[in-house]
Amino acid sequence: MTPSPGWYRDPSGPHLERWWDGTAWTEHRRAPEDTAPPAPGPQAHGSPATVQLTPGPPSAGGGSGRATKVVALIAAGAVLLTAIVTGVIVLGNDDGGEEPDTAPTLAATEPVDRESASDTPTPSETTPEPSVDDDAVVTDQLNGITLPLLDGWVRPQTFTEADILMTTDGTYECPADFGSCRHGKVLSHTATEDDGTTPEAIAKSDIQDAAGDAYDRDLVGRRPFGGIDSHKVLGSGPVSVAGRAGYFVRWQVTTAEGPGGYVQSLVFPAGGGTESPVVVRYVFDAGEDGPPLADMDRFTQGIRSTR
Repeated sequence: MTPSPGWYRDPSGPHLERWWDGTAWTEHRRAPEDTAPPAPGPQAHGSPATVQLTPGPPSAGGGSGRATKVVALIAAGAVLLTAIVTGVIVLGNDDGGEEPDTAPTLAATEPVDRESASDTPTPSETTPEPSVDDDAVVTDQLNGITLPLLDGWVRPQTFTEADILMTTDGTYECPADFGSCRHGKVLSHTATEDDGTTPEAIAKSDIQDAAGDAYDRDLVGRRPFGGIDSHKVLGSGPVSVAGRAGYFVRWQVTTAEGPGGYVQSLVFPAGGGTESPVVVRYVFDAGEDGPPLADMDRFTQGIRSTR
């Protein structure tokens, strides 16, 4: 059985964890969480305690001799452990340094689940607080974020399109080419170095691809809306996402068939020490059957970090 997507021990570096997307290893790596106990606090009174470094007189019964043997055994154990670790690393890289392409075994460490942040968004004067279905959220484990599952939205079941986080409930016949369409989608992916260096640059570069993927051609080359005739910028600018400085660009697109729609690219720094920003795309059909445009702001306000 192929393990589900998640963080597992990296076959090429046992001291790291690596992201398995369900079919292959990605380039995302991280150090395992530090489980060491907290350092002791300061002494309640007086100066911090000091350790006696000068040897004292031997205790009765040969205590000094036993301490010497314990130190020797500890040193020997450290040497043996170093030799074992070195042997494992050498054997693991004996194939010329190629990356392993095997799936993690089911006995490997299970994906790490973290609790979402407990802070709640502050509603703006113009956008009401997100309407969450029983406090349900959708989790993007790879990028370490959650989004609220608003009324009328469902988790994806089976999709050929990658990066889908949620969609509106139900489908309809596409207005132009053959196939089924949905009135709303929310997607996410990790930005690469080629996308840009700042949230603003990445958002401005991504919006054209977001519009094309949603309303021009699908993955198999069909045009479910007959293509895009024109677009106009509805808004752009800085935005705070989970306490981080992000940037958004929102377009309205006019299609050859159907009412057209709205597309937004939202970019903000990822958590957990990674340098790659997160790109969240919103795709809403226009017209009375499309989701409320204010849901884009509700999703943005409800994003939380899991790291």
